[in-house]
Amino acid sequence: MFSGTIPQIYIPVKFSVTTVYFIEFPPPNRYAFAMKDTDLDHISTKTRGWRGSRAIWLAAAREAFVSSGLDAVRIQPLASRLNLSRTSFYWFFTDRSALLDALLEDWETSNTGSLISATEAYAETVTEAMLNVIGVFLDDGPFESRLDLAMRGWAHQDSKVADRVAHADEVRLAAIRALFIRFDYPPSEADVRARTVYLTQIGYISLQVSEDLVTRMTRIPDYVKTYTGHRPTEPELARFRARHNIPDQA
Repeated sequence: MFSGTIPQIYIPVKFSVTTVYFIEFPPPNRYAFAMKDTDLDHISTKTRGWRGSRAIWLAAAREAFVSSGLDAVRIQPLASRLNLSRTSFYWFFTDRSALLDALLEDWETSNTGSLISATEAYAETVTEAMLNVIGVFLDDGPFESRLDLAMRGWAHQDSKVADRVAHADEVRLAAIRALFIRFDYPPSEADVRARTVYLTQIGYISLQVSEDLVTRMTRIPDYVKTYTGHRPTEPELARFRARHNIPDQA
């Protein structure tokens, strides 16, 4: 009988002419082998087939969560939506709690992570830096407002999630505060300006404010002036429009 540690290997298995899956051996948990994939964008369950992927299950959970709330994130309804068997779920998650943990991590990466990246992005002036931050919250930006709103709703039901949300708020505020300090604002002023920026945006999200692009672009220069004390230049606004594919007439 074999004894000792079983080495971990990945076995390539080709199921189609376009897709190669890597099966990890030994399996990471008692349910099944773990699938490895690095590029899952634009791959439907029909073209991928078999048991789907971790990313597909997580995307379905995320959409159910933001559309219908926490109770909608359940294994069988997700399986039905994806046209997959319930048992295929366990190839990627041990149980529903593991899926919910992954949903929290996804939110932290997509929302908190993208905001931090924006505050650290290159900018020659504080007004350009603030435009970087504002761009995160546009419809084409990486910050998902619906997901943030849903997380705050979940936080009202779960103290541990409430702690995660409160921590995320502090991390985001610290990142915006650091932006102002980088441009030589005194710490106390940087703190108040950071709160003005962040709490305004959270207010937009909580109240589910909807603005058309023309209205938003009309207000952005004045928002930047309110936040920073300086109005963005026309070249800065032109670069902002170009980055976000906003037409000049907007």
